[in-house]
Amino acid sequence: MEYKHILPGDIEKTSMSIIENELAQRGITIEESVRPVMYRVIHTSADFDYVQNLRFTDSAVETAVGKLRAGGITFITDTNMALSGINKKALGRTGNNAVCYMAEPDIAAAAKEKGTTRAAVSMEKGLAEYPEGIFVSGNAPTALITISEMIRRGCRPTMVIGVPVGFVNVVESKEEILQVCEEYGIPAIVALGRKGGSNVAASICNALLYMASDGVDPDKR
Repeated sequence: MEYKHILPGDIEKTSMSIIENELAQRGITIEESVRPVMYRVIHTSADFDYVQNLRFTDSAVETAVGKLRAGGITFITDTNMALSGINKKALGRTGNNAVCYMAEPDIAAAAKEKGTTRAAVSMEKGLAEYPEGIFVSGNAPTALITISEMIRRGCRPTMVIGVPVGFVNVVESKEEILQVCEEYGIPAIVALGRKGGSNVAASICNALLYMASDGVDPDKR
């Protein structure tokens, strides 16, 4: 068997072309402003259900990309897996940063004392340290519940990316964060339903960073 397109850039370009062709066959057109995000999520998951599931608040992508181009934005993730998946070269090129507090001993201690999850405490710490950060949940519904509560109390993050995967409080927390972000004018990207994950969360972050650094084309990264 002969394999083609074995270089990383070629693989990505061919994958994106396949995605575009399959969407066209299904009669689906993705709005240009969100297309790089949608394509990257499908590329990461090989799941075309995200065409229906992935929701964007008004001008969410344009607003986030503009902030990232200006630099000084920190992504706060609810898993180290999502943190690992964010492209560090793209972060550096745009002058932005990413952190995850989940493995820190004080987070575990505080969560135990409060009777809550490390993800919830991590988001509280992130909102205190980086109030204009981009908050990223690919795993923990409690992260989104905490962010929702703190937005209602006056917090105004740059963006919320809500794509946790699972069965318990997942659907409800996503619906809640989307409603709250729409109500308070916070840019948000949310995958409604059960699907999601840290890989999807990282892919959304990377899509935004690539747009901010003119790196959607892999040859320009």
